[in-house]
Amino acid sequence: MNNDYRYENRKFVIVGIVLAIVVVFIGRLCSLQIVNDEYKQHAESNAFLEKTIYPSRGVMHDRNGKLLVSNQPAYDVMVCMRNVKELDTLAFCQALGITREFFDKRMSDVKNRRLNPGYSAYTDQLFLGQLTAEEFAMFQEQLYRFQGFSIQRRTIRHYTYPVAGHLFGDLGEVSKNDMAKDDYYRRGDYIGKQGIESYYEKQLRGEKGTEVLLRDAYGRVKGSYLDGQKDVPPVPGKNLTLSIDVELQALAERLLENKIGSVVAIEPSTGEVLCMASSPTFDPQMLVGRKRGENHHLLSQDKQKPLLNRTIMGTYPPGSTFKTTQALTYLHEGIITPETQFPCALGFRHRGLHVGCHVHGSPIALVPSLATSCNSYYCWGLYRMIGSERYKSPQEALTRWKDHMVAMGFGYRLGIDLPGEARGFIPNAAFYDKWYNKHWNGLTIISISIGQGEVTLTPLQIANLGATIANRGYYITPHIVKGIEGEPIDSLYTTPKHTMVDARHYETVVQGMREAVLNGTCVGANLPGIEVCGKTGTAQNRGKDHSAFMGFAPMNDPKIAVAVYVENGGFGAVFGVPIGALIMEQYLTGALSEESQKKAQTIQNRKIDYGNQER
Repeated sequence: MNNDYRYENRKFVIVGIVLAIVVVFIGRLCSLQIVNDEYKQHAESNAFLEKTIYPSRGVMHDRNGKLLVSNQPAYDVMVCMRNVKELDTLAFCQALGITREFFDKRMSDVKNRRLNPGYSAYTDQLFLGQLTAEEFAMFQEQLYRFQGFSIQRRTIRHYTYPVAGHLFGDLGEVSKNDMAKDDYYRRGDYIGKQGIESYYEKQLRGEKGTEVLLRDAYGRVKGSYLDGQKDVPPVPGKNLTLSIDVELQALAERLLENKIGSVVAIEPSTGEVLCMASSPTFDPQMLVGRKRGENHHLLSQDKQKPLLNRTIMGTYPPGSTFKTTQALTYLHEGIITPETQFPCALGFRHRGLHVGCHVHGSPIALVPSLATSCNSYYCWGLYRMIGSERYKSPQEALTRWKDHMVAMGFGYRLGIDLPGEARGFIPNAAFYDKWYNKHWNGLTIISISIGQGEVTLTPLQIANLGATIANRGYYITPHIVKGIEGEPIDSLYTTPKHTMVDARHYETVVQGMREAVLNGTCVGANLPGIEVCGKTGTAQNRGKDHSAFMGFAPMNDPKIAVAVYVENGGFGAVFGVPIGALIMEQYLTGALSEESQKKAQTIQNRKIDYGNQER
């Protein structure tokens, strides 16, 4: 009885072991056939070759239909490691013009799953990218000798004009992070790295296609599988129409030669950016092809930072262009009226504090204070506002002041369709409470009233201020892309944003800006037959002052608003005003007069010595 019992136990144990082995085998079969596709890949790679067909990337035109960015053929050398046999390495390196060291490193990198997470010995991997048509023709003659290597046709960018490098951006090989964020990409693919190419990557890139080819038992391609029934055609990228005028862009870049600075022009009624020039700049064609990395390194090592798009990344004291915002705020808050006069004894003087100014009439009212760019007027205005009984405390007054500045588009990113936009800085009460341990008043922070002190804006924000004044109190978020093929642009770029100031007060500021052009600091911007409105800016700096200008035209039917900022350019009238005037003339009349062409050449030739310092 006891032996029978032990026999029964052993039987159950044996049956359990058998069942466990069966379960393990079934699990392994499921893993091999369902979960793990390695053997499926192996089998299919013997019979089929799936070849990726890359779509043509969307092209770009300017606002007048001129082709700016197009595509030209390039060729990638691909390698399927499983098929590399009896390779004559020396002949291969000679055919491609590469060294043996480069070959060994590249083959190692391709097989390194840390560097190439999508690696498979059964699929084509990028060995060498972007051969030119000439390099391809030479290599193709010998390709039959190198089993496992093939050519894949791609396209690279071609730029019709050597301008707008900061706007277009560039393409570069995808990184591990790019592939982790979007499974569309594989090692060797290209992605927009900066500018429009980056911001509109998903619209420009299109969708890849696939061509299924049939192999024989020796791995040789015999033709399409099922006459192409399993092929998936690529979907081309969407074309973009940019808002810029390429001729205006070229002029702006020419006027900034030998200088460090920015020019931004906006169409006030739409927010479309007409030109956006940053200097120093670079030819976008430098960042195309196999020399992209080498050229990018050279540009990145330049102490004057030509890769920096100063129009949206540079932050500067706006100087006297900012006085327009103060006039609007004081008027709306009831601190002044257009008739209010303040004294100016060569500047603002009160309780031992002196902010200098230049010679003009005194006392002075609002419109002539804008025309002559009186510092004292705006210092008195801020002093009155911070100390006004309208507010419970200086903190409340400054909070109200900052609310106006934010509503005008300062202190935060405007939201332009380019990566890397800076926000600038508008101080608030908490900032000064911390900085001065709550012991501050209107005199302590008086410099912000004239666009100095802690206030910083980007050139784009200064141009947007001009557009806002031109529109008498609203702006549309500036944008570079005017149209996307088959797709509406974001509503952000069509919706007006209103400031807190009544439109009637803008008319007073417009009068002051018009008077500045007729009889004040902006007389150099006076164009025959065009009612130009402008405001100079001379922003103090540790070295020589920065030269700035902000304006728009025509006064009552504005078509263009312009901001110019030249580092260490001196008074606003030296560089800011004449450059701004030439930009407006070119856009509004279609060409520069003979006299203006001479002025443009003179400005182009004028060089500012920045020494060897980093900028």
